Amino acid sequence: MVTLEEYGNFETAWCPGCGNFSILEAVKKALVDLGLKPREVLFVSGIGQAAKAPHYLKANVFNGLHGRSLPVATGAKLANPGMTVIVESGDGCNYGEGGNHFLAAIRRNINLTLLAHNNQVYALTKGQASPTTDEGQVTKVQPRGVPSAPFNPIAVAVALQAGFVARGFSGMTDHLTRLIQQAVSHKGFSLVDILQPCVSFNKVNTFAWYKNRCYELPDDYESSNWETAMKKALEWGERIPVGVIYQNERPTFEDHFPVLQQGPLVGRGVDRERLQEVMDSYA
Repeated sequence: MVTLEEYGNFETAWCPGCGNFSILEAVKKALVDLGLKPREVLFVSGIGQAAKAPHYLKANVFNGLHGRSLPVATGAKLANPGMTVIVESGDGCNYGEGGNHFLAAIRRNINLTLLAHNNQVYALTKGQASPTTDEGQVTKVQPRGVPSAPFNPIAVAVALQAGFVARGFSGMTDHLTRLIQQAVSHKGFSLVDILQPCVSFNKVNTFAWYKNRCYELPDDYESSNWETAMKKALEWGERIPVGVIYQNERPTFEDHFPVLQQGPLVGRGVDRERLQEVMDSYA
């Protein structure tokens, strides 16, 4: 039996009131409920306050470059298909610097989970607009307001028919825990875009702002209906849906490589006669 204590308890560098605290709690609870031991999980992160989250739990962790979490995670998953791989980083890291990798991971349908902490601002670098900041919002770097329309990760993921697309809110911890469980359990690329307040640098999208707008999708919502999901993905403003927006069961990237169906290559041993035949063919 796995316990929360196995994932550790660490002092963090986050501001009091940051949404990252409850996201970290939800992640640990989800992994425990799934019965996953720390040694069975690999977290890959980039740069930013959200990217520090894996530092505050006991598990396998690879902390890489800004925006480059997904390609590292893809390589890790292909090298060891049996490992549960989770990418955890912020909206700037995943949708800005890592935007092209985000699209590639969806197209490939690599079997991993992306937890994107979305506070609609670059927090580590002190408050400039991120890809998801609303148009017209005033920041320290955009004093006349953001001139660009915001990137909608949910709509993009649904449009590309990602395997699993969900939105959560850090203020709804139990609901978020269930979403993470579903995402990790899903076979294929899973996105959980997690709305969270940044108490220091985003004075617009506060806890109360999200709380007053986020609502859970009803039980009869059909997440397998692509057209319905696209309409729901575009819903933003006075009402913001949270839950599983869309999901399908299309083949994963790994399914295209029969050699991976037998598990990791490492540990299988070497057929030296066959290796010699390959070497001789180059003579």
